[in-house]
Amino acid sequence: MSLSEIDPTVPPSGEGCADCDDVGGWWVHLRRCAVCGDVRCCDTSPAQHATAHFRATGHRYVRSFEPGEEWFWDYVGEDYVDGPRLSPPESRPDTQPSPGPEGRVPADWRELIHR
Repeated sequence: MSLSEIDPTVPPSGEGCADCDDVGGWWVHLRRCAVCGDVRCCDTSPAQHATAHFRATGHRYVRSFEPGEEWFWDYVGEDYVDGPRLSPPESRPDTQPSPGPEGRVPADWRELIHR
């Protein structure tokens, strides 16, 4: 396994999942591609955009984009890995709820997620 693909200098693409934003969707948690910085939604989220990003690009490493979480995931190895500190911000804003974004999460969201 080579962590050389990780670019610790690239900033995150935004504060939420751009793919969900494009269609008025919502997410449970956010993941940041450690290769290109794209922020996408997790596999629990209805659209699973982070995994779709991996499949489309081959970018195998993501980092949690949740406050207080610093773990990395390797899609190819299907395991957690240790990675470098990434450029800030390291998570979504504390003011943004999870699930989010505020105002777009349906009341029955728990029935709509992947488990």
